[in-house]
Amino acid sequence: MAIGISETATSEEAHAQVEAIRSVLRRSLSPTDLQIDHLGVEADGAIVIAGQAANLATKKRALRLAAFTSGALGIVDRLHVRPAVPMDDRQIAIQLTERFALDPRFKDVGIFEDRDPSPLTENRVAVAGASPDALGRLTIEVVDGVVVLDGTVPSLVRKRLAGAIAWRIPGVRDVINGLAVEPPETDGPDELEEAIREVLDGHPLFDDTQVKAGVYADIVRLTGLVHSEEARQAAEDEVWRVLGVDEVINKIETTA
Repeated sequence: MAIGISETATSEEAHAQVEAIRSVLRRSLSPTDLQIDHLGVEADGAIVIAGQAANLATKKRALRLAAFTSGALGIVDRLHVRPAVPMDDRQIAIQLTERFALDPRFKDVGIFEDRDPSPLTENRVAVAGASPDALGRLTIEVVDGVVVLDGTVPSLVRKRLAGAIAWRIPGVRDVINGLAVEPPETDGPDELEEAIREVLDGHPLFDDTQVKAGVYADIVRLTGLVHSEEARQAAEDEVWRVLGVDEVINKIETTA
């Protein structure tokens, strides 16, 4: 684990923050699951963490630990997830656009793909639902395994569902969910729980009515009964994919 202090902050306080975070990450997460390439403190006090995590759960836990340990006002997240299956950007984009196009929950949202990786130009291609009366406009861009979602959707649930769908593609290294909700909605535990129910709905390994999710702030506690350990883990994996979930306590039981 290579950890150093950012050039913009070399004070004793910054050094102490970095050492404290390093110690907590080493105690809490296996080095085979988390590879830190850089950990530093910016001039404005934000913590920068860059590297690679074995999965999304590890990534989120590392960020949560860094935030709690440092007490910093912000975290600059440059942690990427190790892809489960190697895929190029075009493969990811094709799979993702197909999933959005086929999902009835996005039938009233225009789906577009930006095929130009340059941040200064766009090559936006309509994929589905690009009618004048569409209730939203979702643009997908994939660069080096990182999916960027931009545009507008009509609800917080749809925003969270879009991010979870992107995380399901096995070659994805990260998801940047920049979708705006129009009209704006107030967020809270009820909205997060509703999004979790949507993400769990229709899973091939379990009936979503078998799984119950209790939400407290950014922590989700799962209970219920499913037929196998594979289904139990699948339910947890789905919940980790939801924006706003930073910890999952899996108390689901199995019949096997």
